[in-house]
Amino acid sequence: MRTIREGDRGATVEILQLGLHRAGLLQSAADGVFGAQTTAAVYALQNAQALQKDGIAGAQSWAALYAWLAGYIVHTVLPGETISGITGQHGSDLKALLTANPHVPSKEILVGTELKVPLNFPVVPTNIRWSFDLLTLVIEGLRARYPFIEVEIPGKSTMGRPIYLLRIGTGKTKVGYNAAHHANEWITTPIVMKFFERFANGVAQEGSIGGVEWQRIYNDYTLELVPMVNPDGVDLVTGALAEATPQYQGAVHIASHFPQIPFPEGWKANIVGIDPNLSYPASWESAKKIKHTQGYDRPAPRDYVGMAPLEAQESAVMHELTLARKYQLTLSYHSQGKLIYWKYKDFEPKGSHALAQRMQGVSGYLPSITPVASANAGYKDWFIQHFDRPGYTIEVGSGVNPLPLSQFDAIYQDNVGILLLGMIGLDDV
Repeated sequence: MRTIREGDRGATVEILQLGLHRAGLLQSAADGVFGAQTTAAVYALQNAQALQKDGIAGAQSWAALYAWLAGYIVHTVLPGETISGITGQHGSDLKALLTANPHVPSKEILVGTELKVPLNFPVVPTNIRWSFDLLTLVIEGLRARYPFIEVEIPGKSTMGRPIYLLRIGTGKTKVGYNAAHHANEWITTPIVMKFFERFANGVAQEGSIGGVEWQRIYNDYTLELVPMVNPDGVDLVTGALAEATPQYQGAVHIASHFPQIPFPEGWKANIVGIDPNLSYPASWESAKKIKHTQGYDRPAPRDYVGMAPLEAQESAVMHELTLARKYQLTLSYHSQGKLIYWKYKDFEPKGSHALAQRMQGVSGYLPSITPVASANAGYKDWFIQHFDRPGYTIEVGSGVNPLPLSQFDAIYQDNVGILLLGMIGLDDV
């Protein structure tokens, strides 16, 4: 996490404010502006932790906030302590603690044992802008709380950052969900991450959804999630990428040739100006012709297809991952429009339209045919063409990207049923 101080702005400041708020040191909501109140809260943190008092959020201050960002602490058992006493001390839950520490006995524990103690709030925040650093913290927190989930890094972004894959479930039916192919559609990341956390918590707490036990879903299906396909672009849009970096300045140069596109809000591409969802080998040449006609014939904030299919590093990672996994179904999350794109050209995989109609029933989103100008070279297009299996692009929310977080709760409620049907709906396909 980079050092920030008064006067800084962006998603990294919002992460700081989130941690300070959860720790009870900052009362105001996160606004991404490192002002006087945030500085005072950092001073309070440094005073409480006996750190150097400078009001700057550096390595030591970030370390002191880690528990409030990842959602757990490590507690070393002292003489006379009990599991119930430890959970009460930290406001935790007995079942949550035992889930996080599956090899620890529920009654007697040895002095010196290190316990991961989940704190009493969800790990996934839904009220701040997302970034690669926030995603990393959330994944670390979820792994600590739910050891039965798995995390892989199938590849890296253009800037060399991990593209994370999360896995939950042990069933033979394997589905793949992804989000944030497009940088300014980053709101899709917390949508899928909140669902993933709900899935994990449902298994741990022996809960159910829609009359179906989460444990049954865990046993029958395997969900693999790539929550942020384009981390470099997301950081550019949300202000997490420092303006002094060469990558940021390169993006500024690219954007200067397209003054009609707001910067950085209008940026959809990866960090070098290739659109990751126009990079797949599904009538790529047709997409190239259309986009060149529209003026996107060189690196751009959006709609540039590159020099060849899969030139976008992020798309190449998704392509190889999908070939290896051979998912029975995919959901690709985008914004906006409240639409479900369910077919590609004349490819209509068996049961895909019927399942799209069921998704409409639980969300109100309209099953639609992708407009001709956008109908080629996307991940969904390639998946359907290559595997002849159901693949969907879900366009969430309405308005202008990036969608405001004020829409988040409504979008999430609309999409819980879709995310669930992406697994259990396959039973009827």
